[in-house]
Formats: sequence, structure tokens, C-alpha cells
Amino acid sequence: MGWKAAQKLIRNWKILRGDNVKKHIKQGQGHEGGIFTVEAPLHVSNVQVVDPVTGKPCKVGIRYLEDGGKVRIARGIGASGSIIPRPEILKIRTTPRPTAPGPKDTPMDYVLEKTYDYKSGEGMPNL
Repeated sequence: MGWKAAQKLIRNWKILRGDNVKKHIKQGQGHEGGIFTVEAPLHVSNVQVVDPVTGKPCKVGIRYLEDGGKVRIARGIGASGSIIPRPEILKIRTTPRPTAPGPKDTPMDYVLEKTYDYKSGEGMPNL
């Protein structure tokens, strides 16, 4: 087994190229039985990445550095605990962050306006 690219991504299920499921099929009329490898969907949480040091599959953990940066680390049985670098494709944002206020954004003048005076109780709704 090695690195396998995702062939399809349907909601939270991934279909990987390769032999990820072994299916036991009974012998019947017109076909012989045996153990066959088929492509079947795997849930995203069950897909593991390869540890860069040991080369074994491992789970991903999140840790924070002293400077506040967030990194992915290898965790689990046979994992080295080393930092897993993010792929270049994940570093690029697919949708740019909005820089101008949108039509549903509240203007800053209204946000900073003082509408309640705690000393006089002015601006408090009567319930």
C-alpha cells in the first residue's frame, strides 16, 4: 500500500483508488467464489496519512507551537510524533476573504453607537 489519491468525494465519504476493501464472495452459478478486492467508500475520519519519518499510516493530531501557530502532528501506534507538513494545495484559499463590507453587514457607526445608559436605565426595553 502506498499513498492513494481520492477518486471521488461524496459528502463525508471518500472512494480511494486501489484495494481498500476485501469482499468474500460465495461460489454460485456462473461465477466462482473467493476473496476479491473492490473499491468501496471509506468515511473521511478513517482515512489516514503517512508519517513522514516512519512511513507508516497514522492519525493526525493538532498541536500549538510556542509562537501560537497551529501544526499537524503524527499520532497513534507506530507514529513518531513529528510534524506533518500541509500540502501546497491546502495552503491556497479556494474562495478569497471579503475585503469590502457586504450588503448585509452592519456599518461601524451603528455598531459603536451607545444605545443604553446603565445609570439612568435609558434604552432598556420594558418587558
